[in-house]
Order: sequence, then C-alpha cells, then structure tokens
Amino acid sequence: MASVLKHIENGGPGWLQGAMTLGGGSAITSLSIGAMFGFEFLWVQPVAMIIGCIMLFALAHQTLSTGQRPFVAMKEHLSPGLAWLWAIAALGSSIIWGFSHYPLAAGMLEEAIEVAFSFSLKGEGEDIGRQVYLFGLAVLVWIGCATTVWNYGKGASGVRLFENGIKILSLLIVVSFGWVVVSASLNGSVNWSVVLWGFVPHSLPDDAIGVTTMMAALGTAVGINMTFVYGYTILRRGWGREDGELARYDIVLGLVIPYLIVTSLISIAAAASLYDGESTIQSRLAPAQAGAMFAAAGMGDFAGRLIFPLGVLGMAIGSLVMHMLTCGAAAMEMFDLEENSTAYRLACLIPTPAVLGVFLWSSMGPYVILPTSAFCGLFLPIAYIGWLILNNRREYLGDDTPTGTRALAYNSAMMLCVLVVVSSVVYSTLVALGWL
Repeated sequence: MASVLKHIENGGPGWLQGAMTLGGGSAITSLSIGAMFGFEFLWVQPVAMIIGCIMLFALAHQTLSTGQRPFVAMKEHLSPGLAWLWAIAALGSSIIWGFSHYPLAAGMLEEAIEVAFSFSLKGEGEDIGRQVYLFGLAVLVWIGCATTVWNYGKGASGVRLFENGIKILSLLIVVSFGWVVVSASLNGSVNWSVVLWGFVPHSLPDDAIGVTTMMAALGTAVGINMTFVYGYTILRRGWGREDGELARYDIVLGLVIPYLIVTSLISIAAAASLYDGESTIQSRLAPAQAGAMFAAAGMGDFAGRLIFPLGVLGMAIGSLVMHMLTCGAAAMEMFDLEENSTAYRLACLIPTPAVLGVFLWSSMGPYVILPTSAFCGLFLPIAYIGWLILNNRREYLGDDTPTGTRALAYNSAMMLCVLVVVSSVVYSTLVALGWL
C-alpha cells in the first residue's frame, strides 16, 4: 500500500487522464448542467465517470497482462477495421476539440491579463486587432503545449512539472467553486436535500439542449481519445502485470476523485448562482461571462475574474497537451512510426491548425464545445464494445482471462456500461429526430 501511495503522489497515467478530462469540455458541460437545469441532472457526470472508470479498469488489466499496445491488440485479436476506426476517431476528436479549446484558453488568458494588468482590447469589438491579439495568446498556449509534448519522452522533470502544474490549477478551480458553494449555502441558496436528490438518476432530459448536454457529459468524462491514449501512457511508465492494483488506485485517485469533486462543485455553484428556472441562459454563458456572474454572486473579482479563468486555462492546457499525445500515439500506429522519433513528435503537432479556432469562435459560438463533445461521445461504443470482447479472448489474455465469479463481475459491469452508452446514443438520436 505504501508503494502505491508513493507512486500516486509522484503522479501516474491516471493523473494524465485527469488532465485530459478536466478540460474545457468538462468545465462548460458542468456550467451548463447547473446553470440551465439547476440540481436536476447532477447525476449525469458521476454516472459517465463511473462508466469510464470501469472500462479503463478493463483496459488497464488487458494492457498490463499482455504488455501489448492497445491498437495492435484490437487489430490482431479482434478486427483491423475496428482498430483503425478507433484510431481515426481518437485522432479526429483530438483535432476537433482543439478548435474549441484554443479559443477557450485564449479567452481565459485574456480575462486573466485584463484583471491582473488592466489591459484589454475587448472594447474594440470584433475587429481584426482583437482577433490578432487572441490569436497571439492562442499561439502562446500552443507553444507551451508543444514544448511540453516534445520534451515528454526526454526525462521525468518535464512530465512532473506539467503534472504538478495541472494539479495546482485544478486546485484553484476547487477552491474558487468551493468558495461559491459555501457562500451560497450560508445565504440559503443551496437546498442540500435537493442537491443530494440531484445525484440520484431520476429523470432524463427531453429537449435537444438537454440531450446534447447529457451526451457532452459522456463525451468529456472519458472521451474516445482518452480511451486510445491511456494504454500508451501505462506502457510508457514501464508498468507490468504486477502493477494492476497500482493502476486501479491511480485511476481512482488521479482521475475519478478529482473529476467528481471539480465537476460537482462547478455544477452546484452554477445551479445556486446562475439558474433562473429556465434553460435560456446558454446564449449568455460564455466562460468569461460566467466568471463575471460568479464574481457578482459573491465570489469577488479576484476569484471570479482571475482564479476562475486561470483554473479553466489550466484545464484547457491539460487537455490540449493530451490531445497532442493522442495524435502522436494514433499516428504512430497508423503510419508505423518509432515512438519519440522526429516523425512521431511532428505527428503530435497534427492539431496545430486548431489555433485558428480563435477566428471562428464568434461565428461558431461559445458553445461549440457542447455539440462537439456530444458528437465525440457517439464514438465511445467503438472502444467499449471492443474491450468487452477482448476481455474474454483467451488467445489474447491467456491465463489472465477472467473466469468464474470474477468473469461474471467483469462482464456484467462492462455490459451494463456498453448498454448505457449505446442507449444514450440511441436516445439522443431519437430526440434529435423528434421521435421522442
């Protein structure tokens, strides 16, 4: 147990998964769930994370037992077509998400600079000067992400600096929204019996925006690109069959717990401070505006317009770094590249055109993240069904193939996860078509 805690303290693949999932998509989805629906759908993100956690446990078991790269395993033991579809979906979703994350990161950096240094071009409207300014900020974010990724395989110091930075910025989010929740509770704005009931699945959204938000939660908790890159981060750490318990602790402490705390606090704070009984707030809930609303609701300018933007900025940067690593891993498998080769490092930069998203942000709208996350959530069954089948392939896992009661527990949990995800895809499609 001591060795497990030591490894977790120093960081592991679970922390990297946490950095990826606690990104702009999770921040916006959490804000939307609380601001547009109050406490009713607080259960959506915890359920989405529990599903993702169970499936990541399965992938960790498979990867640690065999030492085989996940793409190769799916290609050789299941279906080459499914493996390629998985890799393409992971690579494509990482690029698509970048078009929303770079503008989000630039906007949060702009907000922090305005508060800290009293410099702003916001009064210039949407003219070319401000657009170029935002583009310059996005390029700065890209440089930081690219530098981190290019040095990722050169030693532990750069990796540790990145992981610790993400932990600190995530802590800022916890502190700022914990502040809002405590203040709202003291003001009588939080009915905790209603909050607790909100964490119990008792209703489903029945309109387009509600379903989109639900699918966005599924897509951002453990996204399709996260399912692809996780196995490679395990192998990069040199973990093996003896590290199965470590991997499970790592997922829970590095991914699940931070995700549940951060997203729940954001949603509760948004519900207490911003919910007006209707779902019309979406059009005016850009992140910077949300920060201003929280500031006015009692958080104060320092927390609402500085700590909050810095926290969201850290979430976005963590995701962007992992998007690059995902693209590198996918390209490595698709084009047979050597890991850490120049070609691999260049492949990590495939999402670079996404920095142009700052010029498309006004026309795409601040809530491109929700439909983007929902769309990417549609690909999750590809990975989940594949892992379920592989978990029962003896020619793949050998003596590590679950049997007896263990097999029943594994398969029941995984089948339930697949059923929930597939049902969500079907339900969202029927609602979108107006058939429900």
